[in-house]
Amino acid sequence: MHWVLVIDDEKSITKMLTLAFTRAGFNVDVAANGKKGIDKYNKRNFDVVITDIRMPGINGNGVVRDIKKSNRPNTPVIGMSGTPWELLNEKFDEVLPKPFSLMALVKTIQNVCYNSL
Repeated sequence: MHWVLVIDDEKSITKMLTLAFTRAGFNVDVAANGKKGIDKYNKRNFDVVITDIRMPGINGNGVVRDIKKSNRPNTPVIGMSGTPWELLNEKFDEVLPKPFSLMALVKTIQNVCYNSL
């Protein structure tokens, strides 16, 4: 079973995504901000990371930069944002502007996970 790390400072978003990914057969871990997300990423192997862009402290662009400089730079990272112009698209494997459908997000995660095997 694949592991997904969800990084977002909005609890309602992390709860909704956890429910959707769990129902789709994924294991899910969440982090409330970029620093906590990077800490969790460094402690466990995740198959994919999905991160919001606008967060206090380390934002999503900082998260993707850190992951791409890590010892596991090939981990797919999906950026999501209500402000998609803030995404540094060249670093993200996929970009999802909010709002998006849960079905589209789950399919994106499945595609990224299964194409990276």
